[in-house]
Amino acid sequence: MAAGAVAASITRDTLISMADVSIRDLRNHGGEVVDRAARGEEITITRAGVAVAELRSLRPSLSAETLVNRRRGLPSVDPTALRGDVDKLLDQSL
Repeated sequence: MAAGAVAASITRDTLISMADVSIRDLRNHGGEVVDRAARGEEITITRAGVAVAELRSLRPSLSAETLVNRRRGLPSVDPTALRGDVDKLLDQSL
């Protein structure tokens, strides 16, 4: 993925987008990248296109608006299909 590209990834309790930043971009624009992370953006650091590290805020600020917007981005869940998938994974003898 190119620098600045965004890939969907599941982290903690929500589906969010994580931006990729190359080591070169991190070196050249380190202050900007750290500011983005401090605002709550999770950033994947890449070397030659391969993810090598993640940069995120130590104290993410999750406002009510942020949580609502994240919730809106979650895919809908079919409870019947979910139950079927869980049943396939679990040992039925338990």
